[in-house]
Amino acid sequence: MSTGYQIKDQQALYYLTLQIVDWVDIFTRIDYRDIFLDSIRYCQQNKGLQVFGFVIMSNHVHIIVNSPEGELSAIIRDLKKFTSRSFIERIEKGTESRKTWMLNQFKFSALKHSKRSIHQVWTHENHAIHLYIPKFTWEKLDYIHKNPVRAGIVENPEDYLYSSARNYADMEALLDVILLDRPFITY
Repeated sequence: MSTGYQIKDQQALYYLTLQIVDWVDIFTRIDYRDIFLDSIRYCQQNKGLQVFGFVIMSNHVHIIVNSPEGELSAIIRDLKKFTSRSFIERIEKGTESRKTWMLNQFKFSALKHSKRSIHQVWTHENHAIHLYIPKFTWEKLDYIHKNPVRAGIVENPEDYLYSSARNYADMEALLDVILLDRPFITY
C-alpha cells in the first residue's frame, strides 16, 4: 500500500485529484457532471465538506477541500462510492451510446483489485497534497483554473462552466465555493 499522497490530517486543506479508471471520458456527458456536482453539494450541506476550488475535466476532477468537523477521507470515500453507483445506474438505464464499452472497462478494472466489487469507476488513489502554505495553495488553484485552457476547451478560465474560476471571477457558478484570499507575495 502506498504511503505517499494520503490524507493524513483529516481537518487540513487538501488538493485532490480524483481520476476515472483507465481515463474513461465519463464527464463528457452533462448527466455525469451533474451527478458529481449534486453529490458535492450533498457533502457540503450534510457532511461538513468545504470546497475552495474545483474543475471537472473529461476523465478527472481536481478539487481543493477540507472538512474541519469531519473525516475528509471518509467523505471522499463515500462521495466516490455513491457517484460510482449512480454513474453505473445511469449508464445501464440511460441512453449512453458507449454503454457496453464503459461497463466492460469498469468491470475489467474491478477484476484487477481484491475489493470484490462488480465495477470500479474511480481509481483508489486521491493524489492528496496537503496545502499548508498560501502561495502553494494559490499555485494549485491557478493550476485547476487553467486546466480547461491548457486542454484547449476555453480561452479564459472563467469561461469554463465546470470550474470554480467563475466563482473567483464573481460570475454565476454551478457550485458554491469558499473563496480564498490571494496572499500578498513579495519576490
